Amino acid sequence: MKIHLRGHHLLCLLGFRGMGYSPGFAANMRNVYEQLRESPETEVTLVKGADDLCSCFPADQPNHCDTPGVHAKDDAILDRLGLTRGETLSWNSIVQKIRVSYVPEDIPVLCHSCPWQPYGVCERGLSLIVSGQDLPPLPAT
Repeated sequence: MKIHLRGHHLLCLLGFRGMGYSPGFAANMRNVYEQLRESPETEVTLVKGADDLCSCFPADQPNHCDTPGVHAKDDAILDRLGLTRGETLSWNSIVQKIRVSYVPEDIPVLCHSCPWQPYGVCERGLSLIVSGQDLPPLPAT
């Protein structure tokens, strides 16, 4: 199985704890998260624009997947990781790059406009990764 992800979702996945824009979006994100957690050798292809997570964004909400600000965030995150769109590598390899490229204090700066940022889950998720841990099991639904 190969997963297609955009730049900022590499960090979003670290903080995912079951919340989402809709039940369908959260269920899809849970599936991707669990695939990466259970099989960290899963190949991830980095894409521009909408990815496997965006595919379940609810149609009844204002879509932000293709705004210039989101694209700029994707670019900044990929640049800092030394990654490029179109590249395919294992989730494990991506996590190794995140461990040496980011600290939890980066999240409020990078993700200041994200509705999930105030919950602190992404900083906690990044803290786990930086400390050498893997993605934790998700709470039961």
